[in-house]
Amino acid sequence: MGAKKAFSIGILIISVLTTLPYTAYGQHEVLADSLNSTLLRAAREIITAAQVCTLITIDESGAPRARAMDAFLPDEDFIIWFGTNPQSRKVKQILLDHRVTLYYFDKLTMSYVTILAKAEIITSSKEIDKYWHESWLKFYPDYPQGYLLVKTTPIWLEVISESRGIIGDPLTWQPPKVLFNNR
Repeated sequence: MGAKKAFSIGILIISVLTTLPYTAYGQHEVLADSLNSTLLRAAREIITAAQVCTLITIDESGAPRARAMDAFLPDEDFIIWFGTNPQSRKVKQILLDHRVTLYYFDKLTMSYVTILAKAEIITSSKEIDKYWHESWLKFYPDYPQGYLLVKTTPIWLEVISESRGIIGDPLTWQPPKVLFNNR
């Protein structure tokens, strides 16, 4: 067999192997309302265990800015809320560019969740009362005036958790992804 033919067969084998499912869950990108509740359940577990979220915004020069945040747990639609100071840099950055990334890491299981989301600044007193902890009064002494919310609506979510059998593509390391409808 000539080198050219062997090379062609090698490329064909690689092409076939890379199209096979590489997680226990089959498809790599799935809609949130499809069969892949396993990824969402794993994401909720990782987020709960992580306790702290890294919120990443984009500043006025286009540079990413990361900070640790005490986020509320995701609701049934995976919307995640944060409380913050209206004068904080993140508020100005979100008003300039609504794209944010949320990153959760559970050190115990070496698992992570990354969420690309659309962020909104919310000043509704109804929502502010709902997403408030009395223990935060020392940080927000002029509550509710010195407190507002950041609502993040997910666009997509990625999960890696080897302990749960959720791994990335063997060649590209791309994690399994959940796409959210109507975002």
